[in-house]
Amino acid sequence: MKRRRLGRTGFLVSEISLGTVQLGLDYGIGAPPKPSEQDAAALLHAALDLGVNLIDTARAYGTSEPVIGRALRGRRHEFVLVSKVQPKPGNPSEVRRLVETSLRELQTDCIDVMMLHCGTELLPDPESTEVLERMREAGNLRFVGASVYGPESACTAIRTGRYDCLEVGYSLLDRRPEADVFPLAVAHDVGILARSVLLKGALTGRCSLLPDALGELKAAVAACAEVAGGLDALPAVAYRYVLSRTPPHSALVGTSTLAELRTAIGYAEQGPLPEHSLEPLRAMPAVNSLWLNPGNWPQ
Repeated sequence: MKRRRLGRTGFLVSEISLGTVQLGLDYGIGAPPKPSEQDAAALLHAALDLGVNLIDTARAYGTSEPVIGRALRGRRHEFVLVSKVQPKPGNPSEVRRLVETSLRELQTDCIDVMMLHCGTELLPDPESTEVLERMREAGNLRFVGASVYGPESACTAIRTGRYDCLEVGYSLLDRRPEADVFPLAVAHDVGILARSVLLKGALTGRCSLLPDALGELKAAVAACAEVAGGLDALPAVAYRYVLSRTPPHSALVGTSTLAELRTAIGYAEQGPLPEHSLEPLRAMPAVNSLWLNPGNWPQ
């Protein structure tokens, strides 16, 4: 698999990376329940064998961290490890405690990129960021990052100069990072990981399972499918669209099955979409930003 330089971290990371929320939680539209630990371990080893060399997790992902730690402790040198911790404004000692827990559960003495797992905050609080910076100086972390929502938050984080890598939502439906976030990331040499490439499964045949309250989103998916050449073709177009530019440096695949991971890798191996295919996708109407964050979806 092709690799891209993850900004100033210098890591050369696979175009497809493995997101592990589904290894620790039941997550996604119509997705299967989380796998057994044995099946999760098999997926993790298969990912490395297939050339995936970035694995993304978080404290908030249920049992994901300890599952990764037990499965891959003997192969730690083979992949870039990214995890995330909730900011704790006014309680920096709790941030340190949580990161120390991640280190223990991941069975490693150093996490390659530890991100602050932001919600709707414009910017991670300075106290929480300082904790990560001090742990980086102590050798517990190699780089500091942030997982943010929306272009304003991403641009604000980049301009501080404190975050080496960002995780942002980017998809056929959420093309907002293209205008400002990506050029600014290039200028500051910040690594970019793209999450929600399929928007929690909305950009697949599972879109029919979305509630009626998300009618606007369902209509946007239908429009994407029409341009892409049908609903069956939509996931391939979605991944190839995201990987048709740099940044992002890697696209996260959140899955609990080897078949889905192999399929996503196959999409990447097809290469970027040709320019004549990109133009109509870029011309699609924007979607209400409220629905681009699955956290705002009705249960």
